Amino acid sequence: MAAENEIFPWVALKTWVENIFVKNDFSRDDAQLAASVLIAADLRGIDSHGVARLSGYLRLIEKGRIQPNPLIKIIRETASTATMDAGGAIGLVSAPKAMQIAIQKAKIAGSGWVAINNSNHFGIAAFHSMMALEHDMIGFAVTNASPLVTPAGGRERMLGTNPICVAIPALNEPPFVLDMATSAASNGKLEIAERAEKEIPEGWLIKEDGSKSRNPSELKNKGMVLTLGSDMEHGSYKGYGLSAFVDIFSGVLSGANFGPWVPPFVSFLDPAENAPGKGIGHFVGAWSIDGFREAREFKENMDLWIQRFRKTEAMDINNPVQIPGDNERNAEVHRKVHGIPLNKKVHSDLLEIAEKYQLELPK
Repeated sequence: MAAENEIFPWVALKTWVENIFVKNDFSRDDAQLAASVLIAADLRGIDSHGVARLSGYLRLIEKGRIQPNPLIKIIRETASTATMDAGGAIGLVSAPKAMQIAIQKAKIAGSGWVAINNSNHFGIAAFHSMMALEHDMIGFAVTNASPLVTPAGGRERMLGTNPICVAIPALNEPPFVLDMATSAASNGKLEIAERAEKEIPEGWLIKEDGSKSRNPSELKNKGMVLTLGSDMEHGSYKGYGLSAFVDIFSGVLSGANFGPWVPPFVSFLDPAENAPGKGIGHFVGAWSIDGFREAREFKENMDLWIQRFRKTEAMDINNPVQIPGDNERNAEVHRKVHGIPLNKKVHSDLLEIAEKYQLELPK
């Protein structure tokens, strides 16, 4: 039986999360930033990456794997590129700070790129890439993640769900925001299905022996997520290639860990010994539209692109063709008015946090 949801006002919930981070020795600025990323996920309907992740971050802080007051530094730099050592920071802080650097570089050089090592899980990629929109720039963000995914044709956990996000501004239309996992399903969707006690579609997971499974809990039994495409006949090698690209840019290029050495998100599993890099890696960037053509003309054409694609003849007239980012934008509009729905299991988790830190949940 699926659990019912509890509804929370988003501003009050964000303030509460911020105060929880402060109680864990975050600076107020970093706490505000981290809380903003988490709540952005819930507002956009990405429930797997919002406050549902808070307890996991707190356990990593307690274990010493996330540093509340990290020494973040640039260790290599050119006019348009940089490499950041995040000092063990939570990715909710290191990634947007890196994007700020990328945007400043793009204002000078036309584009800016920052590779980040020694970091941790960075929440939704869309938050970071969308930072570029208000500057008439295209934003880009990728990250590797703990290995749960098997390469096409494989039967071993080697890759993370490794998301890719690109955000492109328009003039009067909402922006184009593609935020996608390179696996058949994100780990977050499996967690949501598990909390709701629902089966998952065939093609998302395989068991340790390689047989198919519709049980979202199979990962706990050494199961594996499949790459986008699910099998070779449906293009799983393409999902594998995209995931590998993200892993190389986030890990190999930045000096972070990659492949099977990426540290696990769960605190009860220790990072691999003799790992080749430092922490989890991200890669963010920004392109200045003015570097290619006049920004207003580009955004007018983006409006035209979006409007024409919305008019695509649909298979079902009740389900018109969507533009990437539509569902998340609609969720945000609704949830800012009506509140954020939290699964009862997530609510129970937050109540435990509230009791531990003596900070009452908002109502």
